[in-house]
This record gives sequence, structure tokens and C-alpha cells, in this order.
Amino acid sequence: MSQKLQAVRGMHDILPDETPLWRNVEMILVQELDRAGFDEIRLPIVEKTELFKRSIGEVTDIVEKEMYTFQDKSGDSLTLRPEGTAGCVRACIEHGLLRTGQLRLWYLGPMFRHERPQKGRYRQFHQLGVEVFGTSGPDIDAELIFLNARWWQRLGIADKVELQINSLGTLDERRAYRDDLVAYFSTYEDALDADSRRRLHTNPLRILDSKNPEMQGLIEGAPKLLDYLGESSRAHFRGFTDLLDAVGVSYVVNPRLVRGLDYYGLTVFEWVTSELGAQGTVCAGGRYDTLVEQLGGRPTPAVGFALGMERLLALLEGSQLARKEAPHFYLVRVGAAAERASTVLAETLRRRFPGLRLIVHCGGGSFKSQFKKADKSGARYALIVGDEEAAAGKVALKPLRETGEQRILTQTELIEFIENRLLV
Repeated sequence: MSQKLQAVRGMHDILPDETPLWRNVEMILVQELDRAGFDEIRLPIVEKTELFKRSIGEVTDIVEKEMYTFQDKSGDSLTLRPEGTAGCVRACIEHGLLRTGQLRLWYLGPMFRHERPQKGRYRQFHQLGVEVFGTSGPDIDAELIFLNARWWQRLGIADKVELQINSLGTLDERRAYRDDLVAYFSTYEDALDADSRRRLHTNPLRILDSKNPEMQGLIEGAPKLLDYLGESSRAHFRGFTDLLDAVGVSYVVNPRLVRGLDYYGLTVFEWVTSELGAQGTVCAGGRYDTLVEQLGGRPTPAVGFALGMERLLALLEGSQLARKEAPHFYLVRVGAAAERASTVLAETLRRRFPGLRLIVHCGGGSFKSQFKKADKSGARYALIVGDEEAAAGKVALKPLRETGEQRILTQTELIEFIENRLLV
């Protein structure tokens, strides 16, 4: 017997009993994006490797250890996208989308990172990304937070997530801070774990993001980036927090909050939860005002975020959103004439009532076996057509989820029943 094939480690199937939750959540997310004036963009899964080296930074964990990179038949180095912002910026520059002024975009799809698989972290994972180009003030930063807050409210998880914010200042401010941070951690180099020693002279801000409990005391004593901000950066951050206060969005200023990608500056934020263990970040983002120019475009202010779909859905397990809508009807039919007549009836009903959920039994079988499948489907009613009903142009209606007698209806009476009782 040949070996049974399985999914690649860290890449998982989303099965039919899981997809209703995905679809219902996606619908709510997209509804709010539409209300706020965002347009969808669909991006390639594969990009040139150079795009991520130039945007993310060659000395980041993502580029050094986590990317799925390969050579195609032409010898080009290609990479499965580890994040969406770089590809979105590339598309905007390539197609001249940034000439129109302010641009609000969103995208949804799989990303790929070669990490150790664990709950809430997969090698193929899904993100909803939002990017805004052409606006430099703190008002658009706050607008993204308000969008997030409306999501959490509609999804019923507002009490499960906490907003943490910080400012990374400008590049010059981060350079001054970086020098002092390296000097501080260098005096305690023997106490650093292996990851932090590796990051010390390449990406020292990431040391602040360490989840190692043995590092927390040392990190608490490190210099605070907020102390290095100039007046312009402070004013931007004050403007941001003032708007959050005005609308009543709660937040915590976390001076240790940094981003793992090189292109961020000024406002950064994360929505975190304590209900998912170590993988507690559900949504994260911030400003990246230098990235468009870095990738060959004209200087363009920008801000965005990424929402981890798997982590969000883990917070919603068991909620009403996970329930699949049951069919209105399951059509049971026995006999050649009945199959032909009921097929015409089913398509007549579907075309007349676009919202009608109707399963037509296919594959034959007795009335008894078909009724078992009708009950298992969760349908509210069985529609029954035998050769006798087909000859008379009628159908039997049997309640499956409520009390009531089976009754015989003409097609006109069935249509009236749907209009007046079922789809009102």
C-alpha cells in the first residue's frame, strides 16, 4: 500500500465545519472596510526576493531564517510572501496608484514563514492587511484604531483585547536611541540569551520584544525610546492619543513595543489578548513613511496594519458566528417522473428566491434513507415529490424542526408559503 499523503508541516486544511466561521467573520470585516471607504487590492503570493530584502531588512529574522525562497527556471530568486505591505507598495508604485492622492486599500490572503509550528502560528497563515497612503497626520492613525474597535465590538470580543501603543520616532531619533540601547545591553551581554546576543549589533530594538521571562528584568531597565523623541514626534503622538481619548478608546502606552520590520516609524500599535498563550498579538501595525521612497517611489506617508486571521478566529471558537445557516428545504424525490418534475421545481424556486437555501437530493435511494439525510442536513422542511405528486403538479411539505402535519401544496401555494412565511 502506498504511503498516505499528508499536508506539509505547518500548513493546514480549513475544513467544512470551520469555514462558516471564516466566512461570517470575513463578511463583518469587509462590511466595516466598505463603510470606511477602503478598496480591495489582490496581490501575488510570489514576489521577487529583493523586494523583501529591501523593505523588511536583510538582518531581520524573517529574511535571515523564515522566508520560503527558491529559484525559478529563469534563475530569478523568488519568495512566497512573508507579509503583505511590501507587495502592496510595489503594486502601487508599479501601477501609478499613488498619483491620485490619498489611497485606502485592503487585501486578504495567505502569508508564509518557516517558523516552528504552534497554536496560532502556522507556516502558512492568513492576514487581512490595511494600508493607507498619502496622509501624514495622526488622524488617519486614529482612524485605523477606530476601525479595529468597531470590528471587535461587532465580533463580541471587545473585552478580550487590549490596545498597546508606542512611538518609534524618526530614523535619526531611533539611531540615537539605538546607540544607547546597544551600550546598555553590551554591559550585560553575558546575561543575554542567544537570540538577544545575535540581535545586539544587527536589530537591537527587537531585544525589547523578547518573550523570554529571564530577560524581562533586564529589558525593564533599558532606556525608553519615548525619552528620545523630538518635539515633532511628541506632537504626533499627543495628537494620536488625544483622538483616542476623545472617542473613548482605551489604550496602554507600552514603551517596549517595537515592530519586527525595519520600515516602521512614529506610531506603532498592537491589539493583544491574554487568552491565546504566547501568541497574544491579534492585530498590529503602524506608520511607515519612508518605505515607498525606499522601494523606488516618490516620498509618500503611509500607515497600515495586519490582522492575523487564525488568532482572531481562535478568540471566536464556539461563538454564534461559527454556526452554519441551515437549509430551508431538503427536496426528497423518488421515481423517474418525480426526479424530472422536482428538478424543474427546484430551479424555479431558486431563480425566484435568491435567498432560498435548498438542497436537492441526488443519487437515488428510498424515501426512508432520503429522510435521514434531510434530517441530518438541518433543513427546516422536507419537500417531497413522488411520481403521484409529479403527475398532479403538487408537492408535499413536511416540517422537520417544528410540530405540524405534512400537507400537499400546489406550486402556487408553495410560492405563497415561501413569500409569506419563510423569507419574511
